[in-house]
Amino acid sequence: MSKVSITINGKKISCSPEQTILDIAKENGIFIPSLCYHPDFCAKGTCRVCVVEVSGKAPLFPACVMRPVEGMEVFTDSKKVKEARDTTIDLLYSQHAKECPDCCQGNSCDLNDLAKRYGLKKNFIHRKKNRKTYKFANAVEIDGSKCIDCRNCIDACAKIQEIKYLELDRNGSEQEVIPTTDPEIDCIYCGQCAVHCPVNAAREQSQWKEVEKILKQKNRKKTLVIQFAPSIRVSIGEEFGLPYGEVVTGKITTALKKLGFDYVFDVNFGADITTVVEAKELVERLNNKKAVFPMMTACCPAWVKYVEFYHPELIPNLTTSRSPQIHNGGVIKSYWAKQKNINPKDIVVVSIMPCTAKKFEASREELFIDGISPVDYVITNREFAKILRSNKIDFAKLESQENDDVMTSYSGAAAIYGSSGGVMESALRTAHFLVCGDNKSGVCSERIEFTEVRGLTGVKEAIINVGGKELRIAVANEIRNAKKVIDNLASYDYVEIMACPGGCIGGGGQSIPTTPEIRKKRMEALYKIDKGKKIRKAHDNKGVMDSLEWLENNKIDHKILHTTYVKRNKNK
Repeated sequence: MSKVSITINGKKISCSPEQTILDIAKENGIFIPSLCYHPDFCAKGTCRVCVVEVSGKAPLFPACVMRPVEGMEVFTDSKKVKEARDTTIDLLYSQHAKECPDCCQGNSCDLNDLAKRYGLKKNFIHRKKNRKTYKFANAVEIDGSKCIDCRNCIDACAKIQEIKYLELDRNGSEQEVIPTTDPEIDCIYCGQCAVHCPVNAAREQSQWKEVEKILKQKNRKKTLVIQFAPSIRVSIGEEFGLPYGEVVTGKITTALKKLGFDYVFDVNFGADITTVVEAKELVERLNNKKAVFPMMTACCPAWVKYVEFYHPELIPNLTTSRSPQIHNGGVIKSYWAKQKNINPKDIVVVSIMPCTAKKFEASREELFIDGISPVDYVITNREFAKILRSNKIDFAKLESQENDDVMTSYSGAAAIYGSSGGVMESALRTAHFLVCGDNKSGVCSERIEFTEVRGLTGVKEAIINVGGKELRIAVANEIRNAKKVIDNLASYDYVEIMACPGGCIGGGGQSIPTTPEIRKKRMEALYKIDKGKKIRKAHDNKGVMDSLEWLENNKIDHKILHTTYVKRNKNK
């Protein structure tokens, strides 16, 4: 398509007529403020912060939806623009309950940044100060007193997930985002509303204060253990100015030790456990003519909640394998506790997760072991960053520290759990081994990489040979894409579903912003970790296999490694 020539603030620019003025300005180093704009959605011009003036036109136009035409002259900082922009930002800022010390948005609060940039103060009445906070289980909440009516949360729920749990109530100045009362629609706790909210109105139900309280206890009697998920190592650095996707595993260990945790574990160890357990179940189903197919992954608790509420008929399809954080927590409070001679009741396990639904998962009674929850607290990546900032830890300047505990060892297969397709690829590596054995039969050759399941595409399909058996597989991320797979379920033998865009790298508890380009860089970093590991298959992790053998010998393997699911009613 031919280009058009325009000017922005006197600068001549050649651009595509398909671009928006906002995108063109960004590409050319021209700042235009925005709040409601997010590349995951079609621009809607709701906040009116990005207005610009066009020569010869009376009204101002939102730059996020305006397309260029030949000869257009655009001004981003004229007197007319300044007056409108400052009034709009001031109005939004006045109606946003300012609780910065407790906010997990941290350095990513665009509204606060804009107010400082333009020297604005709260000059309007806060008409939303008495709005209520809607809580969804123990995972997510929406605080009406902070809402700026950008509707990103509604778009996330309706367009990414096609759940439509959030809706607008009333009109005009009384407009408010509320949960639907429709009994056929329920929240899945994915947190996409939170990771797309520019002002922390939609957010995780925070537990960072409870964790800090334990950390600051003098003469603490309980052993405080913390574990961090695969994708955290490629995203937490962003909170402190490091490049998107930079791997900071060693810095995380150093930071957590400085905070005062007694032990630092890696959920990648639990991911290797999950891989072995799930791969065994897959092979068992393949060898059982009466088994239910397709087998479906269950690492994603938002997906599990979706099945339990919307499609309980699919519960038998879900693998009985627990998720990595729950496996790790269970092994910590059994195998590791025995090694250290610690009463499991005296161990407090904290997880750092990229996911808000993991908070709900940790509270599921189906996962309790003899009345004890494997994981006691779950904090998101944003909450972790908040704790670091509140303790004045300059994360970017920390030295890397290795952790030599056996429960921090992991394979490359574990590292890729954070990306869509990673769970399946990890399981296929081990399933391939379980079917092929020592390969002496000549039926199959060793295979490590299953590139067919990789990438950020919404639905990926392939036929893969595993030990001479053709396996029809599907991988989907985002619930809207999961629906496509469900509609065609009979076509598959094995299915992986992740509720969030790109998988955990785009989770509801991730750093803000999280955009398609940022997700891509996080994904690439995870596969780079995998490629660089000497051990790339879960069953080659000796520490994992030793722990599984111990569980089996003590006849507690089933209750530590497997779970059940239930048909759920709304808000349960």
